[in-house]
Amino acid sequence: MSGAPFVVVIGPPGVGKSTVARGLADRLGRPLLDSDTIVEEREGRSISDIFVESGEEHFRAAEQEAVLDALEQDGVVLALGGGAPMIPAVTEALSRHRVLFLDVGIADAAKRIGFDKSRPLLSVNPRQSWIRTMETRRPTYESLATHRVDTAGRDVDAVVAEAMTLLEDA
Repeated sequence: MSGAPFVVVIGPPGVGKSTVARGLADRLGRPLLDSDTIVEEREGRSISDIFVESGEEHFRAAEQEAVLDALEQDGVVLALGGGAPMIPAVTEALSRHRVLFLDVGIADAAKRIGFDKSRPLLSVNPRQSWIRTMETRRPTYESLATHRVDTAGRDVDAVVAEAMTLLEDA
C-alpha cells in the first residue's frame, strides 16, 4: 500500500515554498521533500542547466516523475516547484491530497527572489513574466488548495504558524 504526504506546498516563484515547507517539517517532526531538489539530484545538474541544455519539455517530464514518486511517500511535507501543479498528471494526482497554497503579490515576490537569472521562466522581462505566469497558474493553485496562506509582508515564522493552525484544524 502506498503512502501519502502529510501536506503538499504549492505556489508561485518567490512565495517561499521550500522555506515554509522546511519550517513545517521541522515543527511537525516530519521528513521534507522538495521536487526541485529531487529533479536536480536525479539529473545531476541544476534546473537552470536542465532548461538550457535539454529544454522545458524535458524538465517537465522529469518534474512529473519526481512529483508522482514523492506523492507516494507517507507522512512527508512536500514542496513543489511553481509549475508542477500545471502538469495534467500532477494536477490530477494533487486533487487527492491535502494542499497548502502559499499566495503572494508581485511586490513581495520581487523582494524575495529579485528576479534573478537562475529562474528560467523569469529570465526575460521578469516582472511581466511573473505576472503573466501567476495569471495563468492562480486558478489551478486555488482549485487544488485545501488551505491557503497569504505570505505578503510576513516572515517565515508567521506563515508557518498560520499553516500549522490550519493543518491542525483540518
